[in-house]
Amino acid sequence: MTIDAPETVVVTTWKVACDGGEGALGHPRVWLSIPHETGSVECGYCDRRFVHESFATDK
Repeated sequence: MTIDAPETVVVTTWKVACDGGEGALGHPRVWLSIPHETGSVECGYCDRRFVHESFATDK
């Protein structure tokens, strides 16, 4: 059995919301701030990774 890698989402803002994206099966909505130093942040619930567009490698 293989576990899928967490989703990576490229965003245009430095503050993002994550609710798990699964509707009723998701998690409580949390707001995350992307640090300007690293350009990415991970959700503590679902491990979804948000990357600011200025740090995205596949432009």
